Order: sequence, then structure tokens, then C-alpha cells
Amino acid sequence: MKKAISLFAVVQVLIFVSYFFSPEVFANIETAFFSALFIIIGASYAYKRMVVAKVASGEYIEDRDLLDKIEDPHELYDGKEINDAPPEELNLKEIVKEEKAKVKPLNVKNMKYGVKGGVSLFRLVPYLFLILGFIALKNNDILDLWFYLPSLFIGIIIGSVISKELFA
Repeated sequence: MKKAISLFAVVQVLIFVSYFFSPEVFANIETAFFSALFIIIGASYAYKRMVVAKVASGEYIEDRDLLDKIEDPHELYDGKEINDAPPEELNLKEIVKEEKAKVKPLNVKNMKYGVKGGVSLFRLVPYLFLILGFIALKNNDILDLWFYLPSLFIGIIIGSVISKELFA
């Protein structure tokens, strides 16, 4: 936590130095930086909440050992028998019915967790801040993409470092 706060403070001091260069440049850098920072932190927090909710609901149960994960990470060969019968002896309708029974149906309970994470206020509000900040800079004729776009990139990097520190 201390590392995240100190990193944020150092970056803010560096951004504040740009105010002495030009207030318009400062407005571009600060708006873009906070937009990207809030988007990354909000998305990370929403994702963490979604994962915690899914684990709490019992949807994910891990019962594979480490060797199984290494040898077959995508569970391609997990308990499946290979049928070497000639094609004439196979009952395709029965095979299709068995495979359909294995597929999990899409139900409301499983879908609500995905919708909650995707439409979370922690994700929507930062994007609203990005859009309104961009519009405000453009309407006041102080938008300068030479400073705005690199500041978005810096905000993404700092946001990912801070969110990794906060939500790990």
C-alpha cells in the first residue's frame, strides 16, 4: 500500500511540474492520467469482486493436482476414452446426445456474475470520466493530443502497478 501511494505521489509531483510549463498542458496531462488510472483501478477492482463472488458461489472447484495441470493444462485428455470402433458401428445420434448432456446450459445464476462484473459502476464511472474530460478539453479548445495520448499510456502503466499492489 505504501508503495502504491508513494508511486502515485511521485507521478503527481511530476505532473504538477507541467503546470509551470503551461496550464493547458497540465490540464491535458492530468485529465488523461486520471482517466486511465481510474479505468484500470476500477476494472481491476470489479474483476476481483467478480472472481471472489464466483469462488464464494462454489462455481470453481479445483481438484486437479499440479502434475495434471502441467501435463494437460486445458483438460483435453481428462478421463476421456478413445473410441477405436469403425465408423459403421458408431451410433452418431447417441454420441451427439451424450455430448449435449455434457455442455453446461446458460442459466441466469451464472450469467448474473458476468453481467455484474461487466456493467459495474467501478467500470462505467471511469469511462464516463474519460469521455467527459475529453469533451471538456475539446470544448474549451485546450485539447492537445501530443500530451493527452502519452498521458493515457502513463496512466495505464501506473494504474496497473497500483492495482496489482492494492488487489493482489
